[in-house]
This record gives sequence, structure tokens and C-alpha cells, in this order.
Amino acid sequence: MVGTVSNPRTGVALIGAGMIAPTHLAALEGANNIARLHTVVVRDVPKASGLAKHLKAQQPNFTSDLAEVTENADVDVVIVATPPSVRIDLITQLTQAGKHILLEKPIGRTVSEAEQVVEICETADVQLGILVQHRMGPAATAAVQVINEGQLGALGHVEIAAALWRDQTYYDELGRGTYERDGGGVLITQAIHLIDLALSLTGPVMSVQAMTATTPLHSMEAEDFAVAGLQFTNGAVGSLVATTATFPHREETITLHFAAGSLRIERRRLVVSWRDGRIETHPMTPEAVTDEGAASVSKHDLHQAMIEDFIGAVRKGSQPIATGRDVLASHRLIEAIEVSSRTGRKVEMPG
Repeated sequence: MVGTVSNPRTGVALIGAGMIAPTHLAALEGANNIARLHTVVVRDVPKASGLAKHLKAQQPNFTSDLAEVTENADVDVVIVATPPSVRIDLITQLTQAGKHILLEKPIGRTVSEAEQVVEICETADVQLGILVQHRMGPAATAAVQVINEGQLGALGHVEIAAALWRDQTYYDELGRGTYERDGGGVLITQAIHLIDLALSLTGPVMSVQAMTATTPLHSMEAEDFAVAGLQFTNGAVGSLVATTATFPHREETITLHFAAGSLRIERRRLVVSWRDGRIETHPMTPEAVTDEGAASVSKHDLHQAMIEDFIGAVRKGSQPIATGRDVLASHRLIEAIEVSSRTGRKVEMPG
């Protein structure tokens, strides 16, 4: 595989200085034992250099010249945190230089664009990981363990709920909530994280019947509300509700109802309700489920875990926890929801 490394610390570049950039920088600080941040590529160097305040151990070069990444043999991994509207040419240049790519979601604005990104990376034989960090949460990892133990039986009912709030100022940023820059609204920008995690636990969806809308609470081009009925290939049925028009926002949850019990996945904990009356909470320590508890997850911890997982995959030549091809399933489901809403009909999923 191109660019597989064995150095004590893997050279990393970050492209993009948007609202997620401080989280990436904090995550790279935390991963300082295995990652060395060489370069941060931004459009406006003087404006973005203020990001350096988030760094202590790392001392990168801030530049607007992509060649300082593509021509730098010390950079093996590139974190791409740009809007999806500028991805294809950027990904092409990076893969031609043999750089492994860890990409902020979404992969692309449309399924076709996302598939093109995945194929570009596969053709170049470089790793493509997607930052769907919900997979790294303690509740998610505990859910995987409980499901894999095989005691729950058949899955029958799935509930996916992302009832969030975004003020209008969020959508007033140029291009936000538009199809041209973002590829859509709440589904592709916010709910894709929860959709990805849910599909990683349930398996694929067979068919969708849905409605999307823009509520009177926001002025934006794309949807801020979506509801869908889902039929899964394993026989389960379920629902998805996603919105940025719920104030105050509620915690994102996935609830999986099996023959022998149900799992409720929250941000910081997993609750297992067994049919025989037992209730288990993971993590079991009370402080782990409080906002201020010692075991609570900081803003960058999940990003750090994704970065460390991806660097480990690059080093070993193995697959990261969320590959580009894995996450295409979420893009295809989002597109099916949009098509069903537009046509008023059930949409059968491919494959």
C-alpha cells in the first residue's frame, strides 16, 4: 500500500480552518505520541494563524499552498475538513501524491460524488477513513460488545432520533444549509453521524418511506426536518427522526429492540433493558454518565480516537473503523429519504 509508515510519529497535515478545526487541533495535541502535525492548509493564513493558540506540543506551518503537503515526504496522512463542494480536485491531488486521507463527513454532496471520492482513493491505493466519530463513543463500543455476545436474539424494531437545535445565525453563514455547498440540510450535515452508527449496528436498510421539510423556524434552502419509516434486510422495521428545529435540543439516541431485550444508546451511556427485568448501564460508574463526571467525554476525545485508529490502520496496512466504502451506506440512505419525500413513494434500496 502506498505510503505505509514505520516512523515513531506519523506526519499529518490538516486542510481547512472552519468551526471544526479547533477540535482537530486539540485531538492532534492529544495524539502527540503517534502524530506529528506538520502543516495546516488554509485560504487566509493571517486569519487562521490564530488557531495556533490551540497548540502547545505541535508546531505546524500555516500555509495556503497545497504543494507544501503534496510535495512533503514527511506527511503521510491528511485530514480534510473542507466543505464537500471543494473535494474532488483536492482528493485527486492528494491521492496522486500518495497521501492517506481522513475525511470529515460527508464524503460528497451526492451519492455520485461520494462514490467518486471513494473510487479515486481506491484506484490510487490509499486509505480513506471518514470522521464519523460517534462510532468511538463509550456507549457505541459497549453496544457492539453486548450485541456480539449474542444473547439479545433477533432485532425487531429500531428507533433513531436526532432532535437538535440550530439558531438561524448558524444558517446565515454563506452556503450553509444549501445543496451547492453542503449537499443538503440536517440529514447530511448532522444526522449522518447517528445514521452511520445505527447502520453499523443494524445492517442495511431494504426500503424507505419518508418526508422532509423546512420548518418556519429557519430560513434555508435544504431541510431542517426529516422523518422516515425504514424496513431492514434482516426483517426489522424502524423510524428515523432528524431535525435542527427542536428547542432546546435533546440528546441523540438510538434504541434497538431485540427479542430478549432493548439497547438505548445515548451519548455517554448504554442502557440495556432485559425482558426478565434486569437493567444494565454501561459504563457502570455513576460519574461516567454525568455532564461533569470524571469519565465524561471531552469535545475532542472521539476525534482523537478516530485519528489514532486511522494512523494505526495506515501503519499496519489494515482497514480503519470507518472506511469510505462503509459510509456510502449512509449517503445512499439519505438520498433514498430525499427521493421518497420528493416523490411521495416508497424507495427500494439498491442491493
